[in-house]
Amino acid sequence: MARDPEPGGAFVFDLVDDGAADPVDPLAPSAAATGDEPDGEQPERGDTAGELPVGSDRSLRGVAPVAAVLAIVLGTGLGVDGIRDAARSEQMRAVHGGVVDVSAPLTETWAWEGAVGSPTAVEEGLGAEVVVLGDVLAFESGAELVALDAATGAEAWAVPLGADPDCGPTGSTGWGQVTTSVVVCLAGPDADRAVTVVGPDGVVSAPRALAVADTRRFGEPRPGPDGTVVRAERTGRVPTSGLGDGECTELGECSGTVRAGQDLTVRAEDAVTGEERWRVTIPFRPTPADQCANWYGTSWDGSGTAVDLDSMLDPGGFGARITDRLVQLYGCGVEAVITSDGVPLGTEIEPGTGGVESFRNGGYTSYTYSQDVRTVLYDSAGTTVGEIDGYAVEPSAVDGSGPDTLLGVREPGARVTAYESDGTPRWDADVTTDAQNFLAQVAGTAVILTGSGMVRGLDLASGEEGWVWNGTDADEFGADLYVSRSFTDGQFVLLVVENGYGGAGMVSLDVVSGEVVWEQHGEESVLDGAGQIGGSGLLAIDGNLLEVMPDGVRGLG
Repeated sequence: MARDPEPGGAFVFDLVDDGAADPVDPLAPSAAATGDEPDGEQPERGDTAGELPVGSDRSLRGVAPVAAVLAIVLGTGLGVDGIRDAARSEQMRAVHGGVVDVSAPLTETWAWEGAVGSPTAVEEGLGAEVVVLGDVLAFESGAELVALDAATGAEAWAVPLGADPDCGPTGSTGWGQVTTSVVVCLAGPDADRAVTVVGPDGVVSAPRALAVADTRRFGEPRPGPDGTVVRAERTGRVPTSGLGDGECTELGECSGTVRAGQDLTVRAEDAVTGEERWRVTIPFRPTPADQCANWYGTSWDGSGTAVDLDSMLDPGGFGARITDRLVQLYGCGVEAVITSDGVPLGTEIEPGTGGVESFRNGGYTSYTYSQDVRTVLYDSAGTTVGEIDGYAVEPSAVDGSGPDTLLGVREPGARVTAYESDGTPRWDADVTTDAQNFLAQVAGTAVILTGSGMVRGLDLASGEEGWVWNGTDADEFGADLYVSRSFTDGQFVLLVVENGYGGAGMVSLDVVSGEVVWEQHGEESVLDGAGQIGGSGLLAIDGNLLEVMPDGVRGLG
């Protein structure tokens, strides 16, 4: 019987002999080998007293399992390796950036053709907007919400949406992966708009009408996080003086500061019932004029007031980027973030000088753009838990082992600091040039990308450098390469390398040694990337690697 090992430990086999009173260790030395006999005497060579006949049932029952164990321990070890590989593959299905196998060059395993994402997002250069919904990839395609099986590319289901659909939250591949338990879809003309909720199995809730009166009272609706509809509108007194010296020309050149404006109230309602979940008001704060230009081209895009073409200022303009856990507000005087639970973050940051992001462990981070960058860490409830020097970066790909690790990246500087998730320092290391990205945390190794394009493998516990790979060597066209994405199967790290001209390739590195296992470049590369920059449309779902493009999706394996 095999017992599950501790993380990183060996598999243990218990051998049980039905007819034996005491279990015997099959690998322990025998009495004959040690010279120890119960009565203190040793049998002479050739003496068979006490031995079992070759055909004895007891000898077969005892020898068979021992032989099996010895075949595994002393032979090829394929049995244990197979079990470990299966366990590792299952682990990779559950972690971020995990792919079942990147030990050999990838090829196309399936292809689905059709429109991916809303046409508006593609036209605005945001790429194909998709969402990971359970173990399927979901996206708008024409007048339907389509879900693809990540392993086979087969359509798991398709839901008709109606006129002028707007589904979310979604994320643009290459900008950030959005994973959610439900998708909220709005559809229909303004006077007769309704909302539905779609689950991972394609089951759709009954439509709920979005009352025009609610829109007048609370603002235009948008699909929100955690099964909500979010609305926003400017509230409070409209200032008539003291606007400041901010101005923007017809060419979009802005200067000065807008010092007065209205607050912004955001309301989240349950998409199915319409019941209010939370309401938050973000107070107006003095803002650089370039944050108040009339350029917000999405829903929630303006104040409804006349725009002065001489100045191009719109103090009432605002917009938002909505993910599975955040409503990221931008606009004149109201740049901030609200979590899916209704907790505002970043209101202390001067508009246009910083931001707030979510971490996969449930926490959040806020930071400012300055020479002395300082990052504040929050837990899942939005409570401050610590601060670190530099920008806090989490790994793009993990194998699920080891403690959660953040890297503090400082610019300028040639040092990187590793922190626990609460900001407790673990080690500080010299990496020769600025660290820019935390590519992977795999098998006790932190794989980082430096500003010079070097990829370095550092010991996760000590920060000691184990290997370096130069990813900047020019490709066949003479263009320098840079690493843009990373994935792992728990043994190897798959790097997506781009040349800045739309070409992309792949390099797989052994995470222990840093040696190149295989690579694809130029015409040999399996990546398509039509309509996008190289492989920016790659994402991992349930251990499967997918390339998402505006005109289709492919499986790679």
